Amino acid sequence: MEKEKEQTLEWIEAQKIEISVDLFAAAKKHLHFLGAVDRNRWLYDGPALERAIYRYNAYWLPLLAKYTESSSICEGPLVPPLDCEWVWHCHRLNPVRYKTDCEQFYGRVLDNSGVVSSVNGNSKSKTETLWKRLYPTEPYDLDLDKAISEPEDVSSLEKCTNYDLVSAVKRQCPFYYQVSRAHVDNDVFLQEAVARYKAFLYLIKRNRESSVKLFCVPTYDIDLIWHTHQLHALSYGNDLTKMIGKVLEHDDTDSDRSKGKKLDTGFSGTTAQWEETFGRRYWKAGAMNRGNTPKPVITSPYVWSVKKSTGKEEEFQSVLQYQEVKAIEVILGIVGIKNLPDAHKGKVFVVFSKTQPDSLFNAERRLTILSESCGEKQVALFQCEPKGELSFQLMSSSKSKSLGFTSLSLPEFLFPVTKLSVEKWLELTPTRRGKTDDPNPISLRVAVSFTPPTRSPTVLQLVQARPSLKDSCFFPMMGKARLAKSFTRVVDETETEVISLQIRNSNDAAPKADRRQVIGVKECGETYVLAEYDGSFWSLLDSKWSLKQTSDPTKDGPMFELSGTRMVTFYLGRKLEYEPKHNAMLKSEKDFMTAVEFSKQHPYGKAAGLLDLKFGSIEAKENWLVLPGVVSAFILSDLLKNKGFTATTNKAFITEESNEIGVLSQVKLEAETMMNVDLTSPVEVATEKINGGARCFSKELNATGDCGNMVEEEAGHFGCGGCGGCGGQCGGGGRCGGGRCGGMTKMGGGSCTGGSTGCGNCGGGCQVGSCGHMINNNARENAEALNDVVAA
Repeated sequence: MEKEKEQTLEWIEAQKIEISVDLFAAAKKHLHFLGAVDRNRWLYDGPALERAIYRYNAYWLPLLAKYTESSSICEGPLVPPLDCEWVWHCHRLNPVRYKTDCEQFYGRVLDNSGVVSSVNGNSKSKTETLWKRLYPTEPYDLDLDKAISEPEDVSSLEKCTNYDLVSAVKRQCPFYYQVSRAHVDNDVFLQEAVARYKAFLYLIKRNRESSVKLFCVPTYDIDLIWHTHQLHALSYGNDLTKMIGKVLEHDDTDSDRSKGKKLDTGFSGTTAQWEETFGRRYWKAGAMNRGNTPKPVITSPYVWSVKKSTGKEEEFQSVLQYQEVKAIEVILGIVGIKNLPDAHKGKVFVVFSKTQPDSLFNAERRLTILSESCGEKQVALFQCEPKGELSFQLMSSSKSKSLGFTSLSLPEFLFPVTKLSVEKWLELTPTRRGKTDDPNPISLRVAVSFTPPTRSPTVLQLVQARPSLKDSCFFPMMGKARLAKSFTRVVDETETEVISLQIRNSNDAAPKADRRQVIGVKECGETYVLAEYDGSFWSLLDSKWSLKQTSDPTKDGPMFELSGTRMVTFYLGRKLEYEPKHNAMLKSEKDFMTAVEFSKQHPYGKAAGLLDLKFGSIEAKENWLVLPGVVSAFILSDLLKNKGFTATTNKAFITEESNEIGVLSQVKLEAETMMNVDLTSPVEVATEKINGGARCFSKELNATGDCGNMVEEEAGHFGCGGCGGCGGQCGGGGRCGGGRCGGMTKMGGGSCTGGSTGCGNCGGGCQVGSCGHMINNNARENAEALNDVVAA
């Protein structure tokens, strides 16, 4: 208990670190800006980026210098063009180099005081007027045509950094993917991230005072706040100089996460020191590496035209009645036990489950106790609904009997969301009746981390009662269809029927041979015409949507388009977030189609749903896609099946978001064999070598992502590793880090997350190690395991 009090006091002391920026508010603006840049990916590479770098050096920095010298040159805040702001952003993320460049060319650090982001909706007219007066031949907004046809040579400028900004930009491009999930913008998540960042700095401060050389490596939540702090160059410099006597480096150029290298040992050391100092787990749900940024389906913004909303979209919403499910991601570890009788020491394990099994988690699974186990070290990562309690039962492996049970309520922390990490001692209630007033009951120390509740994808399955059509009715050239005599039932994950579908001849007075309809029949007998085929395309939901083949489908291009008030295209295979993140694919890609939404917010496409043609299922990430998605899946599955696809619909569909347990052991497995195997329960166990730098479900198990952001620790330099977030493709670890994979089993397609959750060798944000497999939780041991950790 004395040790726990000391660790609590250390945490309180860490929170006293003074930071002169409201990092919570600034992080929200930071996320908004990164999203805007990601919608303009021409800023990531090529001639447009080169032009942006030229404009940054030739126009923006000189203008900023004039403004910071005398703000009277422009009334109101200064607003940089988006391209210049992005290059400026990446330059500041090397704070030592940015400070040096500014002082060399302008005699002082050029700060963002009085500067407002171009994406915050503020008027930029005054800045644009000033720009035109100072630079009459250069447009304020980047002219892309000129950028491509007239690249400039920055070496011709008198004041120009020789820092490789092209490489700096490329290292930062993957960062947004790692921090773009809905829960990251949650107030409690960000508030906890700020607190963890202060604790991160506190470790660095302590190490410097004690002459301890440790290369510190953050998780992605910490990394986001660290980046945010650096964007306020003067405040960051002053705060860190006051704290440790110098500006803390953030060099994101080192990406070698292999075993024994700086990133690998740094993350292990950071994890061990964090848990020893604060008595808290370093891993955090929702802060681990998601894996490599998915490959884009297009490389230039999609041009589309959508129908204006008629305000009648609600008319068909009542057709499908299904339960909307909320989900949380959970990382769970049993980190200690006390008052255990000597006869049972080293011979116990814990079985955990939920008191209210749900559609995402309905299993019992076994976990070792980290302080007791001398073999496999386990941490579970899974998804569940935010209701009920997590139940724990202590079992004796020698006598196969229960020694007691306890539980932890989820709603207590999530309604409303008050805290997202819990680590506490839970007393066990004896299983057998008898003496219950033991003054020293057996207790388990349980560590749980979870994300705020978010909408879980809706998964519906198409089950055919009888053989379907032999011929397709989609297009004339595919042959005329024969009228189907049977219905296809649409059922939810509880096998409850929500509607039945059938393709039939049109009910027109004089129907044409190639006119067909999709009708839906509910159990109460209500019948709806959900789609009609006129010989060239399908009109869905009273012409609110249309489904047709693309004019020129190619191997890598879309095969079908679903257009209405939104534009959705269907690509063969698993794309974007559904992309398999491993080498061996046991499920054929031809069995899947990805629905990709294109919009102003997602000009390069966002995965909106997944069709599993083999198992006859559709997963819809948003409510608006459920009904048109089901109708489209029904039509497409019939069409494609009759072109050579086979459908087996008597098997439950497992989504990419399956639950898992990751186990750390000294046994190396060929990780690919763990992937894409149909799961029979929501949680699975996998074992993999604790290998700092592991690439989460990669055969070699060594990190290969491009991660970066570190800090030098030699010669008085402190280093804090850059990582995944900071430039690394992997962030927290090769492919793992935060994907849904980690050291766990099939994650539906390889989402990655398991590693030591927290950070695999990369696991987290800036250089968090390579990637990992689940967590090993004994300070040093845990740290090494966390090197291989993954979390979502």
